[in-house]
Amino acid sequence: MPKMKTHSGSKKRFRVTGTGKIMRGKAYKSHILTKKSSKRKRNFRHETGVSAADAKNVARNIGLR
Repeated sequence: MPKMKTHSGSKKRFRVTGTGKIMRGKAYKSHILTKKSSKRKRNFRHETGVSAADAKNVARNIGLR
């Protein structure tokens, strides 16, 4: 059985914390920023966790589990 390959798009978009949580960046921060408030744009900078519904698929794509 050959090794599983890591999904190239996923490895650029997700990272794993030391405790094993999968983190992702937030959407809506790349363009049309003039109408968005400073507070909203500032909150886009922070990462957030992947939802439980998606975690299994993301983990498989980035080579975990």
